[in-house]
Amino acid sequence: MPYRICKTFSVESGHILSKHPGKCRFPHGHSRRIDVVLAAETLDENDMVCDFQFVGKLIKEFIEQFDHAICLNTADPYFAFYRAAYERVVAFEDQDPTSELMARRVFDHLQEELEKTSETVARRVRVVSVRMHETATSWAEYEG
Repeated sequence: MPYRICKTFSVESGHILSKHPGKCRFPHGHSRRIDVVLAAETLDENDMVCDFQFVGKLIKEFIEQFDHAICLNTADPYFAFYRAAYERVVAFEDQDPTSELMARRVFDHLQEELEKTSETVARRVRVVSVRMHETATSWAEYEG
């Protein structure tokens, strides 16, 4: 696909990587940047892949679930404690909430929303990738 756009979102989120052998097995947080890349073979009547507001409409609410939340593996021995103590818990079923899996979760949701929308743009545009920045120097990416 010759044309690509990227819409970036930011959230503050925490996670615990219960399988990690080092310090990441303890609660910690990140200022995350999430880059969503879409592509199209042709431009629309406005000479765009699609309007950036369209991308936000499809995914912004979903991404906001991560903001000021803690992401946890449901198999973590303290999962029930955190779920009872905090209202903003994002569960990852038997998986550690790594940046790789967060990127895939965002990708899959955006793809589903794109397939569900009745807007014409959905037939021309496809999701290329989601890049989940964990720090200023580290990111993980998922491509469908």
